[in-house]
Amino acid sequence: MNNTVEASIDLRDWDTRFLDLAEHISKWSKDPSTKVGAVIVDSYRRIVSTGYNGFPQGVMDSYDRLTDRDTKYEMIIHAEANAILFAHQRMNGMTLYTTPFQPCSRCASLIIQSGISRVISYEIDDSKNRWANSFKLAKELFDEAGVEVLLLEKVYNV
Repeated sequence: MNNTVEASIDLRDWDTRFLDLAEHISKWSKDPSTKVGAVIVDSYRRIVSTGYNGFPQGVMDSYDRLTDRDTKYEMIIHAEANAILFAHQRMNGMTLYTTPFQPCSRCASLIIQSGISRVISYEIDDSKNRWANSFKLAKELFDEAGVEVLLLEKVYNV
């Protein structure tokens, strides 16, 4: 096997590991309907920051707020935004992993502005997703800004 093939296999393995970690972190969210996790790594595959979707610190995670979709959407901080905020640094050339799906258009703007140059997530069926329009706009933003986006097929181990 030549070095090019070995390198691509190695990178895909790391992508899967960091997506698995993002999935684990997503479980920390108290959102009863959608749990999202994010991991930011540098070019040496060192974890710089993590985040999950939730209310700002000091704001009560009450059942009423979490189950009222309109209220929740106005209050919640997305996993990607939390990871960027917790990093406390520019993230030029870093990679963001997010699960269970790609970033929305609002988060795409934050990702671009922070300097992240690569986003890895899972493919989802946009036809059944209420976020489809936002994901489409996010892709346009990423393309225009030169951010590489890799959407992997989710493989379930049985």
